[in-house]
Amino acid sequence: MNAPESYQGLPVVVIGLARSGVEAAKALHRLGAIVTVNDLKPREQSPEAAELEELDIEVICGEHPEGLIHPDVALVVKNPGIPYTAPPIKQALELGLEIITEVELAYQLTDIPMIGITGSNGKTTTTTWVGNMLEACQLHPIVGGNIGIPLCQAVAEADPAVKPTIVAELSSFQLKGTKDFRPRIACLLNIAETHLDYHGSMDDYVSSKRQIFANQGAGDTAVLNWDDSYCRSIIPYMEAEHTILFSIYEELGATLTAAAQHGKAPAAALYVSPSFIEGSEDELERMIMYTNGGTEIAIIPVHELGIPGRYNVANALAACAMAIAAGCKPEQLAEPLRTFRGVEHRLEYVRQHDGVDYYNNSKATNARATIMALSAFQDQDIVLIAGGLDRGSDYMELMPALQSSVKAVVLLGQTRHKLAQVAELAGITHIAVIDEAENTIAAIEAAVVAASKMASKGEIVLLSPACASWDMFTSYEVRGDQFKAAVHKL
Repeated sequence: MNAPESYQGLPVVVIGLARSGVEAAKALHRLGAIVTVNDLKPREQSPEAAELEELDIEVICGEHPEGLIHPDVALVVKNPGIPYTAPPIKQALELGLEIITEVELAYQLTDIPMIGITGSNGKTTTTTWVGNMLEACQLHPIVGGNIGIPLCQAVAEADPAVKPTIVAELSSFQLKGTKDFRPRIACLLNIAETHLDYHGSMDDYVSSKRQIFANQGAGDTAVLNWDDSYCRSIIPYMEAEHTILFSIYEELGATLTAAAQHGKAPAAALYVSPSFIEGSEDELERMIMYTNGGTEIAIIPVHELGIPGRYNVANALAACAMAIAAGCKPEQLAEPLRTFRGVEHRLEYVRQHDGVDYYNNSKATNARATIMALSAFQDQDIVLIAGGLDRGSDYMELMPALQSSVKAVVLLGQTRHKLAQVAELAGITHIAVIDEAENTIAAIEAAVVAASKMASKGEIVLLSPACASWDMFTSYEVRGDQFKAAVHKL
């Protein structure tokens, strides 16, 4: 985008209210732009409008009016979730207007260093963990983006005197609308097939994720998952001055020679020793290790991490890599690794009832996230509650995980019958299908009751839907909250 001050006196349009739209509109208004905000929701469903109208910002709700987008519009800021096929966005594209998301705007408004974190799974946990680590190291993090506060708000409220660092969770939707965005530290956790209803293809989805590295160069650090084939494949094309790899399956220590053969030699690595493929099966012996090619530092035993699951070990490695790149010393990280208890709706422990433990993993909005959650309970039988918005997947990738640890399933939402077929193919004989889609509370309560009847003492009831929530719930948070309420009613 152009220099922010260049929009003074010029018309700009913000499409979509929500938190990011409100903060983008306020930021542009402070710059002197003539701001119009448009949201398809009716005015009575848009409480955010009042705050903007008090600032004399025009807000148009309930329609996309004719003439909203015209050749003189200097900038369009799009809510990340609004597809590029939406009429005003299509019109802006046809006119060749500049279209960005709030992330790009925030970046242009500040010189505060940013850490950007993206990936198909684990973003929120890792972002929150990085924030905790920087706080422990007194590096004054501000956590925002796709969680916490919008980045424009973070920029507006930051105190430069304390030299803060912005730690941002970034979705593919947000990154697709960036142009010059350049985080000082950028991390790609993993890639899985998801959000194809928005992106249209894996190529577009992957390209949007890769945008986090697009403008990195001298002085910047890229953090990549060596265990993910996509992440590994892009290492030769990275332009960041420094690369830090992490792996739970390969001991990258000592010289990092193997990694260097695939491209620019990495600056450092985080890994598990013995790895999860070779070496001791005794969790008490596994250590999280840091190496910079010359020094090997043991940070913490894996079994002392504050949250369970092999995939959370990978999240811990990624978080350590970013914290070290930001200025933390490896020896400062053991305590925040040990005391972190996770994030709401991500493998969140709810309660025990009649000897059965209940976990809320509503954030699992794709099959891979559910597979990862199931792997966290390797020694216990699981009653899985799943199902939700149908995005066209066949869910066959769930088969091995269902066969290895799931004794029964309870299914709801648009995908309930499709998932029931997969469960049957996996050899699961205890399958309950909940058809009360009109009343979400009744549906989730029925699912919890059905699961409680299938589970025995010492087993797990896990809500891990493998699907987005929007067929029945307004968000995965609402879905998780209703699940927790239903569990507490048992």
